[in-house]
Amino acid sequence: MKLRKLEKFVSFLIGFICFSSFAQTEIKGKVADFLTFLPIESASVYIQNSTIGTITNIDGNFVLQAPREFSNDTLIISSIGYKSFKTVISELEQPLEIFLEEDIAALDEVVVVSSTRPKTGNDIVLKAIEELPDNLPELPYLQKGFLRHRERNKKEYKWLIESAITMYDSSYASGAKKNLKINVDEIRKSYDLREVDSLFAYASFLKYNGKNINVKAKELRRDTIKTASLVNAIKWNDQRLNGLEKLFAGQLNLVRNANARDALFGKNMLKTHQFTLDTVLVENGRKLYKIKIGKSSDFIDLNTPNIYNDGFEANGWLYIYWDNYAFKKIEYELVAASDVQKRRSKSLFDTQVNHKLVITYMEYEGKMYPNYFYYESPKLVNIGDRSSDQVKTESEPGFDKDEQYYFTIQEILFTEVIRDAFAVETALNKEWSEDIFSSRPYNEEFWDNYNVLLESEEEEQLIKDLGKRASLFKQ
Repeated sequence: MKLRKLEKFVSFLIGFICFSSFAQTEIKGKVADFLTFLPIESASVYIQNSTIGTITNIDGNFVLQAPREFSNDTLIISSIGYKSFKTVISELEQPLEIFLEEDIAALDEVVVVSSTRPKTGNDIVLKAIEELPDNLPELPYLQKGFLRHRERNKKEYKWLIESAITMYDSSYASGAKKNLKINVDEIRKSYDLREVDSLFAYASFLKYNGKNINVKAKELRRDTIKTASLVNAIKWNDQRLNGLEKLFAGQLNLVRNANARDALFGKNMLKTHQFTLDTVLVENGRKLYKIKIGKSSDFIDLNTPNIYNDGFEANGWLYIYWDNYAFKKIEYELVAASDVQKRRSKSLFDTQVNHKLVITYMEYEGKMYPNYFYYESPKLVNIGDRSSDQVKTESEPGFDKDEQYYFTIQEILFTEVIRDAFAVETALNKEWSEDIFSSRPYNEEFWDNYNVLLESEEEEQLIKDLGKRASLFKQ
């Protein structure tokens, strides 16, 4: 009898320990500017000396799941150009309403501090590239993250996938194309209504996959194509344009892949980019160079197979720490610049911005790890007539230009870094797949404890609408 009671007690104790280890404190709040009261988007919200965190959405709101073991640790809310807010998690009064004050350093004070420091934007960026081996991880690691992948026109969503992912990176010294992997761990939401108007993808699929068929999308009829065939074409198009591996292992992962042969931020970067020092800001007490990205003498070519993805010029901003020259944030756009690309972009996408990228980094034990990715690009679909005779087209019944042009947005928030060699090796021995199309059951318990990107009010409504339309479509 005593033995049985002891067994029950041990079972209870183990269960209690397991429960405690997974217990979370949910922290909710809003971050705004102290003077204007306007929401601050993409402010960092994280636990000090950890990689657990999130960012604010366009409304300034956030939700963070903080493990109970960190209840006596410090929560930090920071944004470039503002003084940080810090408080002990156990002392929080929720919901939080945080107002951040501006914090800007004097440019002259920083530039003249030492004659040995680089003075121009070009020199600062070259120095930052030179310091990448010291600032980026030199050992293999895993990162856990949350992906929100959505495709929409100007009115509504057509595709939404939310998933938990794991990224493996062997180190900055190794080439990303062969040494970086992505796995989709769990799916939270998955709605796809693109097949109703994606005949351009199907026409391209026939052209480039050895079918010896060269047809134009306007010659195809949706009611003559099997849904399965159209879905295969959409998958093929997604993988060559917006696959996760392309984003992380390709040229647009500007800092991580600066050592690649065709890197945009490689040894010839000043032929295609010019950098101008704008000012010096402060983030969480540290000075940052704010550097303007501008065009140079040569166009930027991405050399994408089977796609004319060339003839661009770059613009945007770089934020580089003053003390160690580490990249903190990148805001980068590729804009149509050559005559051919300008005509193509206007006709197919109704925009001159073909690639829009934001990457932020977090520092953990002296190394910079990717924290947040935002990637937006236009997408070719099959709604309306894309001929030059727009007057006739727009007068046709049922034509709506807001539904004609698509764009894809990928957001990834990384919330955990794993560097333990045994844990990394164990994960690599499992089967990996970046297939976000694969169906799997919804795991409610998993998502209860997982940090995700909080939707804005507009996004939340669009997602609800997509869910309703997807349900009706299946019926």
